[in-house]
Amino acid sequence: MKRAQMSSPDQTQSTSQPASKRQKVDMDANGPNTQDDEGWTKVEKRKAKKQKKQAEGKLGASAPKFMYSKGEILKRRDAVGINDIRELVLHLAADGPPPSWVRVENPRSVTKVVALLIPGLTPDILGLPPLPTSATANPNVPIAVPLPPAMPSEDAAPGVHFISSTFTNACPTRAPGDQTRMHSVLNAFFQGPVTGEEKKRRLTERLTSERAQEKSPLRYLLTTEQMIENGYPMPSYMSETFETPPGWVETKVASVDDSLLSPATSDNPRIYAMDCEMCMTEEGKQLARVCLIDYASGIVVYDQLVKPGKPVVDYLTRWSGITEEALKKATATFEDVQSHILSVLSATPTPVLLGHSLESDLNALKICHPRCIDTAIIFHHPRGRPLKPGLAWLTKKWCGREIQNRGEGGHDPEEDARACLDLLRKKVENGPGFGEFKVDMESIFERMSRARGGTVKSAVVDHGNPSAWHGQKATTCVACKTDDEVVDGLIRAVDSHQFLFGRFTALADARGWITAKATGDEPAPAPPPSTASSSSEPSPAELRPVLATLDAQLHKLFAALPPRTALVLFTGHSDPRRMSELNARKAAFESALRMGKNVEELGKECRWTSADGRELEEEVEKAKRGLLFLGIKGA
Repeated sequence: MKRAQMSSPDQTQSTSQPASKRQKVDMDANGPNTQDDEGWTKVEKRKAKKQKKQAEGKLGASAPKFMYSKGEILKRRDAVGINDIRELVLHLAADGPPPSWVRVENPRSVTKVVALLIPGLTPDILGLPPLPTSATANPNVPIAVPLPPAMPSEDAAPGVHFISSTFTNACPTRAPGDQTRMHSVLNAFFQGPVTGEEKKRRLTERLTSERAQEKSPLRYLLTTEQMIENGYPMPSYMSETFETPPGWVETKVASVDDSLLSPATSDNPRIYAMDCEMCMTEEGKQLARVCLIDYASGIVVYDQLVKPGKPVVDYLTRWSGITEEALKKATATFEDVQSHILSVLSATPTPVLLGHSLESDLNALKICHPRCIDTAIIFHHPRGRPLKPGLAWLTKKWCGREIQNRGEGGHDPEEDARACLDLLRKKVENGPGFGEFKVDMESIFERMSRARGGTVKSAVVDHGNPSAWHGQKATTCVACKTDDEVVDGLIRAVDSHQFLFGRFTALADARGWITAKATGDEPAPAPPPSTASSSSEPSPAELRPVLATLDAQLHKLFAALPPRTALVLFTGHSDPRRMSELNARKAAFESALRMGKNVEELGKECRWTSADGRELEEEVEKAKRGLLFLGIKGA
């Protein structure tokens, strides 16, 4: 699994010399010597030198090393998964159990673990042979990485010299997912099952908590940490993490103490479910409607359309339910609505706001409020954290009814707010464990925090804002905009952290693999035709500078790593574009049927057939393919 760059285990060669040829010195390398009366120097540290040489020999013999267990891999039904890579990292960094598919000699002598995710690296780029398709050949066993040519020709396929000169094997991997979709590689890597001991501790803690607390919705108030992690606008008296921009207001409270987020049930604060809808103006999204419903009575206490301050360019009717005709009747300005909501929330005792992804509604109103309950947090996504469940899915799953099913008519804020009320009532009635999935899952960083006396420090260096998602439990998070920043961030963090994760995206971006994602209010842009997307690939000449930059970045990072650092480099998946296109076509077809259209009314290009279904399954399997490279830097 290693080339010359990842050196072989240290070996100390012993050389013995006759006494007559031993030289005399005035100062030994390990300390001062003494001189006798005749002027001869006595080497007092000769025994220490011998002991040091023996210790170095033992250290060299105990150097860590990876060896694939081909027999175990052959027994597997699927290729090595992303979860297997996670467990390998935990074995090296957090004393987790050893994996069966790869053997690690002397894992405790590994000083650091660096995991790199580099989507876009595929066998054709690296000059690897294609995976075998013969029924008698196993496509999951590691394949040999050819050495780079001594004198590459100008017309040779572009490659990554670092990988071909550093690693001897590439292990095929498989991303998570089902027959029609590929699931998140990042989520699979950063989230895993808890240990049996931790599961038992959690169960005991949960039972104790449920016995100790009465059935009150106040127990589901978000903590300060939860609000910060989920991007809530924070009042200044709670946290200094949120800087209030102009036009923002915050709820006034009688006192700031522990009772603010842990009020006694005797205080009996009012609870209001809230939902806001937006429209698109010339200056971006603006509030278009807000609805408040009282939790205790179920009565709508406020439902107001908002007169936009700027010309509307898109009413977002499909998602907001707002139409031009309806908004023409609006008379209340944004300031009027904000002032009214603030007066409602400033009552004593301080009321509680309930909503789904409530931080979006507070951002729309430009209000900071301390007491919040969020159904997107107190209920779980079926695939676990950090994913959040949708309100329509939650309502159908736990309340047995459908909402947001008006098609092009969009959402109804009263319907959404009332769904939040019903979900909270269900939660209060059935206890904290109600509506939770995979409660026995935890972040990879939580596992590390319990290992080796809590001394394992972790760092996530990634594009975007990793502290708000997969890196929120890490010791350190570094937000980056470019791959160069990722390299520099990893180099700065390597001395003070035992585990580091970095993600390089430039190659995947150059290959057209990265597309805009859907937001809560807008869908992702429609995928281009297949002839212009999945079959469109940059030429070797266009890829060459991108790969050369990546190669230089990997060499720079590797040179900065200390000896005995385990390098875990994986690609995650292959080209996902054709899979995405087919899924978009399938979703559009199913949506048309739900809206009452007949198959005959749809054009041939909009129909979904069994042949399309088979192609989708094939493309999903192709997209799930990835590669793993393992190595340990020598001394």
